[in-house]
Amino acid sequence: GSSTLEIKNVLVGEVWFCSGQSNMEWTVSRSNNPQEEIAAANHPTIRHIKFPHQTADKPQSKTKTQGWTETTPATVGNYTGVGYFFALNLQKELEVPIGLIGCNWGGTRIEPWTPPVGFQSVPALKDISDNLANFPTKNANGQVQHQTPLAIYNAMVHPILKYRFKGALWYQGESNNGEGMLYHEKMKALILGWRKVFDNPEMPFHFVQLAPYKYNRPEALPGIWEAQLKTLSIKNTGMAVTVDIGNVKDIHPRNKQEVGRRLALWSLTKDYGCDVGPYSGPLFLKADQREGKDCIAVWFQKETTGGLKASDGEDKPLTHFEIAGKDGKWHPATAFTVFGDHLIVKSDEVKEPVAVRYGWNELAEPNLVNRAGLPASPFRAKLE
Repeated sequence: GSSTLEIKNVLVGEVWFCSGQSNMEWTVSRSNNPQEEIAAANHPTIRHIKFPHQTADKPQSKTKTQGWTETTPATVGNYTGVGYFFALNLQKELEVPIGLIGCNWGGTRIEPWTPPVGFQSVPALKDISDNLANFPTKNANGQVQHQTPLAIYNAMVHPILKYRFKGALWYQGESNNGEGMLYHEKMKALILGWRKVFDNPEMPFHFVQLAPYKYNRPEALPGIWEAQLKTLSIKNTGMAVTVDIGNVKDIHPRNKQEVGRRLALWSLTKDYGCDVGPYSGPLFLKADQREGKDCIAVWFQKETTGGLKASDGEDKPLTHFEIAGKDGKWHPATAFTVFGDHLIVKSDEVKEPVAVRYGWNELAEPNLVNRAGLPASPFRAKLE
């Protein structure tokens, strides 16, 4: 040949796909302590690429992008905050280059991100999978409606199906609030669908449980929390609980540092086999009456327990517990730990409780944590 092609500044490392709606798109410049974070951002082996918002009525082979950037004070301000702080924690332990694919869009529902095979994998979504030929829909001007199934997947995900990355980070659900356990079915479709189209059946998928916020629909958000908690039953998934780092007056809480760290704890433990201590706060396992008919014993997954306590002091009561009797009426309840690994929940108002719930309100900021200070996920359960 007579020509030379030279490729410079190439790294080999761990790449993560950072997707979802505005809380994933939320930048470092709008997170906590932006000036300090930007000034300290000299990490040439952390790279970021951002896909602009795009839609298409058919799967595309290419997507627009400005290309990869090195992490410097001049570039980091526009990175996904959650993804960047995740990368910092990963690189600290792994000591390898980290790449972040910023493929996100504020305000979007989960459906436009999901591939056809995802919908087809979940029987509960038959109403969508039977009508895939009609999606995405267009408005009167012929423009693709970005909130309809396949609209974003076609333009922003399908073009990179041959690219290989380690796993996905997902922060979304606000736009699907109110769907309850149906949202679990849609998350299942997304996860199974992405694993199929990326030809990576074991692909790690870690997501953020939404933070408390005043939607003025008190029990709608707990329904999403329950759906997200259920999604942990899918293999190779992890969930960062954020009930303690939200802002009930702001749907975009600024502490993306801790969100990224909590996602990294899951990934370092489950994906890379690192010993970083507890990777999650207490996750509900079961409820029974082995401590007596007048109370309910609550048990958590053993590896997430590790010394149950109140986050605001060992002498402080545990908050936001409720129990109900056969009449279905909920009453505030007291809860106390037994040997640091399970709880006894009771109320003088309920002589024979049959159900228990924790943090079951969109404004709840409960205080149950484990020894690592990681918060418990909200939950509800009935005795069998």
